[in-house]
Amino acid sequence: MKALIQRVRHASVTVDDRETGAIDHGLLALIGVEKGDDEQSVERLLHKLLHYRVFSDPDGKMNLNLQQAEGSLLLVSQFTLAADTRKGLRPGFSSAAPPAEGQRLFEALVERARAAWPKVATGEFGADMQVALVNDGPVTFLLES
Repeated sequence: MKALIQRVRHASVTVDDRETGAIDHGLLALIGVEKGDDEQSVERLLHKLLHYRVFSDPDGKMNLNLQQAEGSLLLVSQFTLAADTRKGLRPGFSSAAPPAEGQRLFEALVERARAAWPKVATGEFGADMQVALVNDGPVTFLLES
């Protein structure tokens, strides 16, 4: 599993003019599920999402994680993160998990995230989503499980 995380001041997801999730201070995590990902991948990625230190401490250093910073987490499925872009000028998606498996693992991630942290919002799996954000920093990292 992959997560492109961005530290945000605000982020929201809209589907068909309906806001499905929104957060203020926290992390926007775009989630890609690849073939071979499993429950252990979900657990490893969730641990990183909750514990990766990207928020500033009182000295201005990135020493605080999401929970220590009391931030929120917005999880958005994005299968294009699993694209193979090494050759040519068009992405290949042969490394992406099949849709049913991607949805199962994404929903497992959401469920476990909500059990571990009360401030979790989501997009809608497989939907045409509009994502708006104010990146804080900017701070962006690619996490892999």
